[in-house]
Amino acid sequence: MTLAHSIQLVLFGVLSAQRLWELRIAERNRAYAMQAGGIEFGARHYPLFFVLHGGWLIGWMLEAWQINQIHEYWVLWLILLCGAEILRYVAITTLGVQWNTRIIVIPGAERIQAGIYRSIPHPNYLAVCLELLALPMLLSAWKTALIASTANACLLLFIRIPAENSALALLQQREEKK
Repeated sequence: MTLAHSIQLVLFGVLSAQRLWELRIAERNRAYAMQAGGIEFGARHYPLFFVLHGGWLIGWMLEAWQINQIHEYWVLWLILLCGAEILRYVAITTLGVQWNTRIIVIPGAERIQAGIYRSIPHPNYLAVCLELLALPMLLSAWKTALIASTANACLLLFIRIPAENSALALLQQREEKK
């Protein structure tokens, strides 16, 4: 087994474990939100993110396995990947129990605009965008980086963020009518 293959296997294991851990946190936070009267929006598009992230994990692994080389600018891609992971966990930590992989809004709850959310409206989405690009590029899997990044941008810009904004606007209208 080559060094490139070993790196791929380690990254695949770490990222798979990370995603499973995050889903566990999201489920715990979902249960909390629903118990607090949370309302879920956009449930119909939620499976698309599983397809995207699952396809991305399998895609870069298969493409990189065939290419079997680390990108010549691997340090740049590794720094970007590490920055994305730090940004993601800053976002998750800042939101606390309000962080979720689903769109769940608790009526009357304050919208968090502290920490990283003062500067960046969707830091977790930015982190995912960077991750979907940087990790495959680190392993010279540019086709996966291009396809996953494009699909993610379309899902975020045309489905997910508009659904979040609609959910927040609807709840704000309800609160104003009270």
